Amino acid sequence: MTVLVESSGLPADAYSAKCPTRLVLDHIAGKWTVLVIDALMDGTMRHTELRRRIEGVSQKMLTQTLRTLETDGFLTRTVHPVVPPRVDYDLTELGRSLGTPIAALREWAEVHINEVERARASAEPRTDQ
Repeated sequence: MTVLVESSGLPADAYSAKCPTRLVLDHIAGKWTVLVIDALMDGTMRHTELRRRIEGVSQKMLTQTLRTLETDGFLTRTVHPVVPPRVDYDLTELGRSLGTPIAALREWAEVHINEVERARASAEPRTDQ
C-alpha cells in the first residue's frame, strides 16, 4: 500500500532523507516516548503519576516528551480549572494505535535482556576507533 505525504504528494519513504517520516521515527523511537506511550495505555495519568511510573525520567525530559507527543497528535492534555491546577494526559486514537507495537517492543526487550547482556559481556573490545 502506497501512502502519500500530504505536504508533498510523494510516497512516504522512511529511507529517503527528505521524507518527514524520519522525524516521526526519531520521536517515537526515543526511550522516554516508548515508556510514556506504554504507561498511558493503562489510561489517563497526571504528570506526577507518569514521573513515578517511569523511574529515572527528569521533570524536564518528561515535560518535553509530553509536549512533543501532544504536538504530534499522540496524546491530549486536559487542564482542569481547579486549585491547584490539575492536568491529565491521555492517548488519542493515533497514540493508542502506536501502543500495541510499543508494548511488543518493550516486552521483547524484557524477554531478551539477559541475552543482550551476555552478548555485551562477551564482546571483544573494539580497536578500530
